[in-house]
Amino acid sequence: MPDYHINIFYSEDDSGYIADIPDLQACSAFGETPDEALREVQKAKKLWLEAARTEGKPIPPPEYRPIIYQIA
Repeated sequence: MPDYHINIFYSEDDSGYIADIPDLQACSAFGETPDEALREVQKAKKLWLEAARTEGKPIPPPEYRPIIYQIA
């Protein structure tokens, strides 16, 4: 089963790393290191999916692919 793509990037404004999941609206997390941001966004993903299920909201399939992978 495919999983959601996760972006991790450094934010000068936040002085740390941001991880986000483009397929899950507003699912992002902060960390002082890339590893910490990844761990935190994985927790956020779990909570996002649990909340959507509880509320009966649709869960989007993993579709996002960075442009670099779309060309190949």
